[in-house]
Amino acid sequence: MNELEYFEETLREILEQGGDETADLWMKRIEEEYGRAPLIFKRMAERPEVLISHLLYKGAVTQTSSLDPKYVELISMAVGAALRCQHCTSYHMQAALKKGACREEILEVILITGLISNSSVLANAYRIIDEKLARCLPCDTPGVDIPDHPH
Repeated sequence: MNELEYFEETLREILEQGGDETADLWMKRIEEEYGRAPLIFKRMAERPEVLISHLLYKGAVTQTSSLDPKYVELISMAVGAALRCQHCTSYHMQAALKKGACREEILEVILITGLISNSSVLANAYRIIDEKLARCLPCDTPGVDIPDHPH
């Protein structure tokens, strides 16, 4: 069964079971596979159509990915870390471990995440400084000259 056929079969199952039953079943599967369900999924499950649409989208992206599932989870962990979401980082770290990641890979991903996050902060701040010092963009007045060395 290809991805489109699998997706269509999933949609048929949702229509047959209904939203509430599908959401309950999917939450149980998540808890069985990962040991717990993220809080975001629990809140989404209060409105089954929200949980189902989110998980359908997530599944369409991850299940059709050419990346190994372990790397999908490592990338997800890195994004969670960069966004400073403790729960996302923890959940995706556990998922990566279940999909075969080792401690060394987890730590390496965190180092790379920190490197890129730091570079992003610097690049963004330097761009703002270069633009704002040249002129004030909101009020279109000349900017401020800052001397290189205070003498």
